[in-house]
Amino acid sequence: MIEVFSNGGPVMIPLSIASIVALAIIVERSWNLREQKILPPDEVEHLYRLIDAGEFDRAEEFAGRRPGALNNTLLPALQARRESREYIREIVRDAGRQEIPGLERNLGALGTIASVSPLLGLLGTVLGMIQVFSVVSMQGVGQADALAGGISQAMITTATGLTIAIPALAAYNYYVGKAEAIVLEIERLVLEMIKLIVVRRAAGDDSGAE
Repeated sequence: MIEVFSNGGPVMIPLSIASIVALAIIVERSWNLREQKILPPDEVEHLYRLIDAGEFDRAEEFAGRRPGALNNTLLPALQARRESREYIREIVRDAGRQEIPGLERNLGALGTIASVSPLLGLLGTVLGMIQVFSVVSMQGVGQADALAGGISQAMITTATGLTIAIPALAAYNYYVGKAEAIVLEIERLVLEMIKLIVVRRAAGDDSGAE
């Protein structure tokens, strides 16, 4: 492995850094984008119970004490629960959109690594070919050992760049899609809760709001 790194030339340094950063982002996103972490079933169930019981003030207090993507979206809707349903829907959508940057944290860097890694590999290829042509111009084509170093550098950097870029791009697309799906699920849950609030309010159960 050390020999391969050495044969790849100076471009292998930024490529190695890019691979480490990409791996760290993938691990971090896989941990923090778990649905059970963002939408804890017990928390969702507790909010449903409070709202179903007409205890809107307690639901609002609970959501305010526990910051998170779900509660950050639900809290403004609870605070505006006396407004029209259309107005509340707009609030939910706006609040959900504000959660997207947090859910997509570091994914921009991962996308950049996926785009830049093949270019770094190509740069290494160009540098390797320059080395080959330099040897040819100075020593002729008969120096196989001298030519091998440049050719090796060209192939290693290209392969390394692609090896980093392919999984990074796949992970980027996967986690962006997952973040968007989580936001849609949060909006769906909150709108269901708001619908329940409207029903309870119409039945005269908004005792906690008076």
